[in-house]
Amino acid sequence: MSLVRWNPMRDLIEIEREFNRLFRDFDSRFGFNIAQGTDENLDNAVWSPLSDIYEDDDTYKLRLDLPGVKKDEVKISYSDGRLTITGERKQEKETGNHKYHRVERMYGKFYRSFDLPEKIKEDQITAEFKEGQLTISIPKAEEAKPKEIPIKIN
Repeated sequence: MSLVRWNPMRDLIEIEREFNRLFRDFDSRFGFNIAQGTDENLDNAVWSPLSDIYEDDDTYKLRLDLPGVKKDEVKISYSDGRLTITGERKQEKETGNHKYHRVERMYGKFYRSFDLPEKIKEDQITAEFKEGQLTISIPKAEEAKPKEIPIKIN
């Protein structure tokens, strides 16, 4: 009998898959926005990195925690309004004769995707990977930036 590691994220990812399947079925049944096939990266994901999403006047920003992941193991793609981050955190090889009593960090493939607003400069999206954090900057298009309108008082 082999030891199976409990993975709470796997349950959450499975719920997301079921919701996606439900909405794909709904879309195709009622003729809305015929959905594309399943995303293989989502199907193979074991965990999902934590993220912060924020904005200023000029830029949307995503910051993801990816400790223990190397820069070249992360792939970022943008297509049809969706930004997708995938990769893998590899588990260190056990050496010596020590035994683990608890393993809480997640290893294996990860997946995260974000639907972006329509009014962005998609050709100017940049990413920086520093000290285990991935920061993605998405510049806003001019029409999406807030404008200040002066009010005349008579």
